[in-house]
Amino acid sequence: MIFEILKFKSQNSKLFYFMVFVLGFCILTSFAGSVFASGDPEPAVPVAPQSSMPWWAWPLILFIVTFFLGIAAVLGGVGGGVLFVPIIGGFFPFHIDFVRGAGLLVALAGALAAGPGLLKKGMADLRLALPVALIASSCAIVGAMIGLALPAKIVNTLLGVTILGIVAIMLMAKKSEYPDVRQADNLSTALRISGVYHEVSTGQDINWKIHRTPQGLALFIIIGVMAGMFGLGAGWANVPVLNLLMGAPLKVSVATSKFLLSITDTSAAWIYVNNGAVLPMMVVPSIIGIMLGSLVGVKILTKAKPAAIRYMVIGLLLFAGLRALLKGLEIWK
Repeated sequence: MIFEILKFKSQNSKLFYFMVFVLGFCILTSFAGSVFASGDPEPAVPVAPQSSMPWWAWPLILFIVTFFLGIAAVLGGVGGGVLFVPIIGGFFPFHIDFVRGAGLLVALAGALAAGPGLLKKGMADLRLALPVALIASSCAIVGAMIGLALPAKIVNTLLGVTILGIVAIMLMAKKSEYPDVRQADNLSTALRISGVYHEVSTGQDINWKIHRTPQGLALFIIIGVMAGMFGLGAGWANVPVLNLLMGAPLKVSVATSKFLLSITDTSAAWIYVNNGAVLPMMVVPSIIGIMLGSLVGVKILTKAKPAAIRYMVIGLLLFAGLRALLKGLEIWK
């Protein structure tokens, strides 16, 4: 059954994505309706009460903004959720809980679109992904519960600090195509975490293994909590840990990270759905905007200068992180 779905996706990609959008809209609408009808405590107001704009204006503006965020995310080599949460949360009149819920589903949509293809090509490795996913997804649930329990100003403050930390990681972190792992550790050997993937650019089969597995799994506890708490996804942290610390090849790290997001973000997203913090009016235009922008970004990427675009994205994250921090400290309301 899975192989038939993958075959259908490869042959009818446009129809497949359209069906995903429609199905996602129906599911989110039904869940949101059931949550709001259950008589739970009323969530925060998503749009400022004093706004004189018609209701349809905000989804339209959100679609336009996320379209450009999708382009910037591809050109800057970051996930859409990392840009979505601080920018939409800082400059739109939506409560931070709704923004984080939408941010998780934005990151999840991209992961679900890419995950099957990466598994089919042998880039994402299940033996590497599953133990990490078990830890990260469990901790993402805890992080989501913590985030929804905290006051909005504390969440904004911590979000600002986190975004500024991501900027520092992006500036300092290096990448290694093929890390030098001389010997696999005992834990990775016991779990049989190793593999072979075909490098198309050179025509070679690359054998790989990992080390420092306990330290890497311990870091994914923190990554999972942060992913659930802030709704950022976790690609910005997954890749450096898998590649630089544990020694997986860069392409395997990127592909496995994308697959991991489909598990980690799903776990955290259920908490936001159950608490009424997911609004189809926000989620649907955001997902469509990010996905369409990503398609345009891929085409622009061949002609753009990656270094210049990367620093532009870093500057954008720096500004958004400072905005979230000052908003949380009630300095810039």
